[in-house]
Amino acid sequence: MASSELSNSLSQAAAISVNPATGETVARYPYQSDAELHQALDTAVAGFRQWAATPAPARMKLFADLARVLRRDIEELGRMAATEMGKPIVQARAEVEKCAVLCDWYAENGEGILRDETTKIGEQAYVSFLPIGAILAVMPWNFPFWQVVRGAIPILVGGNAYVLKHAPNVMGCAYLVRELFTEIGLPEGAFSVVNITNDLVSKAIADPRIAAVTVTGSVRAGSAIASQAGAALKKSVLELGGSDPFIVLADADLDRAVKAATVGRFQNTGQICIAAKRIILEEPIAEAFTERFVNAVAQLKMGDPLDEGTYLGPMARFDLRDELDRQVQASIEQGARVLAGGGKVEGIGNFYAPTILADVKPGMTVFDQETFGPVASLIVSRDAEHAIAMANDSEFGLSGALWTEDKKRAKELARRVETGGMFINGFSASDPRVPIGGVKKSGYGRELSYFGVVEFMNAQTVWFDRS
Repeated sequence: MASSELSNSLSQAAAISVNPATGETVARYPYQSDAELHQALDTAVAGFRQWAATPAPARMKLFADLARVLRRDIEELGRMAATEMGKPIVQARAEVEKCAVLCDWYAENGEGILRDETTKIGEQAYVSFLPIGAILAVMPWNFPFWQVVRGAIPILVGGNAYVLKHAPNVMGCAYLVRELFTEIGLPEGAFSVVNITNDLVSKAIADPRIAAVTVTGSVRAGSAIASQAGAALKKSVLELGGSDPFIVLADADLDRAVKAATVGRFQNTGQICIAAKRIILEEPIAEAFTERFVNAVAQLKMGDPLDEGTYLGPMARFDLRDELDRQVQASIEQGARVLAGGGKVEGIGNFYAPTILADVKPGMTVFDQETFGPVASLIVSRDAEHAIAMANDSEFGLSGALWTEDKKRAKELARRVETGGMFINGFSASDPRVPIGGVKKSGYGRELSYFGVVEFMNAQTVWFDRS
């Protein structure tokens, strides 16, 4: 498929799945009509009522069942992700296993999260968490299984229904997940997939059968959907773009920091919201880190995502590769220096060379904008104070990392970084045990852990004999 055809696929009569390693069309999934959406929402409401009435222990058992079938079908699911969006097969299997781990965690801990909470008033007053209905979820392609499962399971834990509108290029992944939910016995409509155009997304948001909306995606998409949700007086949770700082101070363990930066920037071919995009190096160690980092990135194998040895696959969409290259070329013109890569890989497939840019400064395109692909920006700071200032010099605030051997100082500095998460001597990652979410233009609300469950619950106060 040509780049222009893929770029136009959103406006065509079908969602188009393209193998980015070959450019070949995998499948076409016709968009649903207004009438089909109407039927889907009716089914979601009916599924919600049945699911909400299901006792919590029975709900949790199904999540353990889902973990089992995810592990059983790990090869099929992994190959679908590799085919539809180019994820290297080893990383694709790891994504499916991570979904299973999440299901196991909520199967074990979900009931406890839902227990009534006592208050400082004593036994006379408590808070119950009650489901609110069918939640519309607009999800991206970069983790086609994890994004769905990490959003759906916390929502389903509380008895809500989940209506998935997945990215058009990974609809095969969406339908595989739906098949698994059906197999384990989830009531029809409690988890559903709608394949709809943007105008019908707007209609769904306004429809009274949708209780709230959750979005993971771009700032533009999040802003548009949040505006529509607000107009309909519906809650929204947004997990949007990020330009995460990865701060390395002079006393850091450089070998560990280099390994973490390499994985944190280039896993999933750099197509991650929480990734080490702006690597900020304190001046005394900048040269040593840079040399080791360039050598580490040079060892990464790029190629067929179905090859077991591949670490970097193709970018998922041709239009996104074009946009990434525009950002890189603009930054080079602005004074950034290319240490590795720096452009598209010629030939078949949507490959972009793993790129390292040095001498990056605020005001350059790759500093100010989110880069969603295999591009790392190296920025040198005078000292820790300067590093924190540059970390915060961004419209984004999703996540970040800080490397130092002084843990007390790390805690103090972490509180000053304007992000939803900070990882000390590690790289940013999501985990069912802790919340994830951002500030500033990275969005609002939280997913995962206790917080991901109660975001879409009615916290109902019950107070006896108040006089």
